[in-house]
Amino acid sequence: SFIGVIFIGLLAVAAFASGGQSIPIFLEYQAINKAATKAARESSTVPEVRASFDRAAAIDDIRSISGKDLEVTKRGDKVIVSFKYSREIALAGPAYLVYRFENSVN
Repeated sequence: SFIGVIFIGLLAVAAFASGGQSIPIFLEYQAINKAATKAARESSTVPEVRASFDRAAAIDDIRSISGKDLEVTKRGDKVIVSFKYSREIALAGPAYLVYRFENSVN
């Protein structure tokens, strides 16, 4: 029926709108992952790791986290860089779509 088509259309528009806002969030996550991996491989001290991440964040326009938000540890001779953050997309009224990201790289 016509009402069913309208309902399906509204659902498709809502999915397209939230999907369009989600793509930059996932692209930023990939950039964060890449910057953290590079910082862990090229640096050996906590200040060096954070500075390296901040340089990559400036180039890749990373705004969700910065070098001071990273947790840097050592396991043997490897530097482990961990991060955790969340991003929100406002849907309607008090409803939000929340993405929570967490990863450790070496």
